[in-house]
Amino acid sequence: MSLPPLVEPAPDLTVEEVRRYSRHLIIPDVGMAGQKRLKNAKVLCVGAGGLGSPALMYLAAAGVGTLGIVEFDVVDESNLQRQIIHGASDVGRSKAESARDTIREINPLVQVNLHEERLDSSNVMNLFAQYDLIVDGTDNFATRYLVNDAAVLLGKPYVWGSIYRFDGQASVFWAEHGPCYRCLYPEPPPPGMVPSCAEGGVLGVLCASIGSIQVTEAVKLLTGVGEPLVGRLVVYDALEMTYRQVRVRKDPDCAVCGTNPTVTELIDYEAFCGAISQEAAEAARHATISAVELAEMLDRREQGLEDFVLIDVREPAEWEIVRIPGAVLVPKGEFLDGSALEQLPHDRRVVLHCKVGARSAEVLAVVKGAGFADAVHVGGGILAWVDQVEPDKPSY
Repeated sequence: MSLPPLVEPAPDLTVEEVRRYSRHLIIPDVGMAGQKRLKNAKVLCVGAGGLGSPALMYLAAAGVGTLGIVEFDVVDESNLQRQIIHGASDVGRSKAESARDTIREINPLVQVNLHEERLDSSNVMNLFAQYDLIVDGTDNFATRYLVNDAAVLLGKPYVWGSIYRFDGQASVFWAEHGPCYRCLYPEPPPPGMVPSCAEGGVLGVLCASIGSIQVTEAVKLLTGVGEPLVGRLVVYDALEMTYRQVRVRKDPDCAVCGTNPTVTELIDYEAFCGAISQEAAEAARHATISAVELAEMLDRREQGLEDFVLIDVREPAEWEIVRIPGAVLVPKGEFLDGSALEQLPHDRRVVLHCKVGARSAEVLAVVKGAGFADAVHVGGGILAWVDQVEPDKPSY
């Protein structure tokens, strides 16, 4: 469905702006009026990472007058494979500042506002209220539900995108004209069931594919051209090179935008989504060791003073990148389906680890439930091992 323009046009364009945006101006559907709307628009991008990078760059190039960036992280070397707004010289820098500097190179006419803070329930309403449109480039469920609920409560539209390995999704959520994110996903997935990009990986260029869709939708909303993805979900499969659409209907029983909403103010989104399940948290409560403690245990095992089996519950591709000496690989899925339990030794202590500790905590709950009461896992996983024990090994 067509929607009216989200913003009013600016009074005029300068000679420089006419030259810069000439390829927009000669498109009849955009023209001077559309470009003036872009100039007058204020867009907030949540995150300057995989999706935020292409989104911010193309929003700036398009002439969006004011861009806000919510980002508290710093640039890491592992970001450079997909977060193209940052360069090698930016490693260790604030992502927000790095993104701002790139935007200035692309288009110095754009006003860039930095919000170098973690988006949460205490600041989201004030931040969103300053902008016309939100572009969601987040990669975790707690922030996605936070963004959605704040947008619904403020009556703001937002453009959503999601990426994982070779698959991407994009849509526009605007409760005044269609469904919201909760209409599509009423509940978050069980903790530990959906790997993050850090755990499962993502094809770098997929960020550009989905990020460009997000910017296209933002431009359409701001200028009032075309039919935005309100009530439609685009699903992209890069391996098959296919795009398909799924209709998303407004849920009359939606907790936040339904007829009788039960969520009328912001909630505790970390608790709502949960980083790990309650069972995993309980299992790990008194059964977590540090990477340094593991190193000491491995030394004692070498001397014959201690005996245990160290199990790496990551995926084979991760195992090929880096591993802890003396570990054996048994992926998490083999514990969840029960096939790994019968192979566990009953006469040796079980020690589990993964990348950061979340997956191993979930496996720990399964292992303890199967009767291995003295099992433990390594807090911080192999990243803590590399940081604290073998810093010459690669991190990812």
